[in-house]
Amino acid sequence: MSTATLAEPLSRAKQLKASTHTAHEKIDKLVMRHEPFQSLESYGHFLRLQHVFHGALEPVYLNENLNNLLPGLSQLNRFPAVEADLNDLEMPIPPSPEAAAIGSAYQALGWLYCSEGSNLGAAILFKHTRQLNLHETHGARHLAAHEDGRALHWRAFVQQLDALELTEEQDQEVIAGARAAFDFYRDQLHRVYGEVA
Repeated sequence: MSTATLAEPLSRAKQLKASTHTAHEKIDKLVMRHEPFQSLESYGHFLRLQHVFHGALEPVYLNENLNNLLPGLSQLNRFPAVEADLNDLEMPIPPSPEAAAIGSAYQALGWLYCSEGSNLGAAILFKHTRQLNLHETHGARHLAAHEDGRALHWRAFVQQLDALELTEEQDQEVIAGARAAFDFYRDQLHRVYGEVA
């Protein structure tokens, strides 16, 4: 009999990371290719992209059932901060985007993984805003760290996500939702920048 120890199964968050790694890397490169911090005009394009994404997700953050699953979720909604950033820079606020087409609460969890993960990665973006004289109370509110700190906040979110008791099929929906969120962001990036995908 083999004495080899079976590998521990990946946590839900680690499965999501593995399943979206390639899409995540591609989007990071796409965003930086457009040099969003080269000028206030460039940053304005980036803000409009963020407005579409976070606006499409606002109903998810405010959903009562999801707030029961993930207590405190509504407080993480960054759409008002994006609109405040646009106001700070005296940029016109686009019409509120349509809610994202999300098929189930489990898929919504995948979208939330994508959105909350982006806040962890926003530490680098937030540093770049300094060259435009933007900060957490003017123009870069939505990129600022959570009051508990980025890492601590992310760990708390992941713990909530990993603790949910889901079936294998429901877990597959979570992964599908995360992939759909990355696809949505990529498609909106191409639209905002007038590119053909």
